Amino acid sequence: MAETETGNRDATANGSRGFWLRTRKFLFSLVAVVAVFYVVAASYMYLNQRGFVFVPSGELATPQEKGLENVAVETVQMADGTSITVWKAEAAQAGAPTVLYFHGNSGNVSTRWKRFEEILDSGFGLYAPSHRGYAGSEGSPSEAAIISDALEHFDTLAATGAPVIVHGESLGTGIATAVAAQRPDADLLVLESPYTALVDMAYEQYPWLPVSFLMKDQMPTRERIGDVDAPVLIIHGTADRVIPVEHGRRLFERAPDPKELLVVEGVGHSDLWKNGLWQAVLKKWEETGEHAAAS
Repeated sequence: MAETETGNRDATANGSRGFWLRTRKFLFSLVAVVAVFYVVAASYMYLNQRGFVFVPSGELATPQEKGLENVAVETVQMADGTSITVWKAEAAQAGAPTVLYFHGNSGNVSTRWKRFEEILDSGFGLYAPSHRGYAGSEGSPSEAAIISDALEHFDTLAATGAPVIVHGESLGTGIATAVAAQRPDADLLVLESPYTALVDMAYEQYPWLPVSFLMKDQMPTRERIGDVDAPVLIIHGTADRVIPVEHGRRLFERAPDPKELLVVEGVGHSDLWKNGLWQAVLKKWEETGEHAAAS
């Protein structure tokens, strides 16, 4: 009887040991598979990251096709020889500013024609470059290259002596802020649906990735906005599902005075122009002009 009990205990021990060996082997295999998938996914995201940030699309229409008869199309050579297309129009109203407009990550400069129409109808001038790599422009987009181009555009425009409103839309808000931070003679900075940083956006969407290590174009607007001397107007919608309104609020906290935050209830990422954005810019410009005259 004792021998039988001993045999049973040995069999049970062997069975338990075998179970844990199989379990450990399975867990090691599972970890290895997950690790391989993680490395593959991280590598894919790293190699294709600019395709997620810069999404040029559509053919470049002419201003005349959009009814903008007074807008000229010019090809501008950047310092590195890259040809960039710019839509330009002088201010129709004496003393009115020119809007240096940096568009968002999708489409192209011609898809913003309705916005440009409002700008021109107010008597303001327009200078709207198509980012490199987008329709009408040569080269490949990157944070460093586009900001370098943007500074050249600003210098070209500022040389005319016209007041300059630097306007950034979505992706363009990081570009506009970088320009205003390095060019203290900008007269007003307008940020439409801005982000604190592209790397912050990436972390929110891909928390499982070490984005701060992998990301090439981090666009840290939150770090640059403190160097802006111009008045700042931030406009954001509470229903923005592309860039949450919290980004605009956090950026506002970091911006120096004078600054203003306009939060539009129930409005999404691309609908601010339909809900009073340009009217807010006109009001802010009027206040800015009065402030400049008083000082």
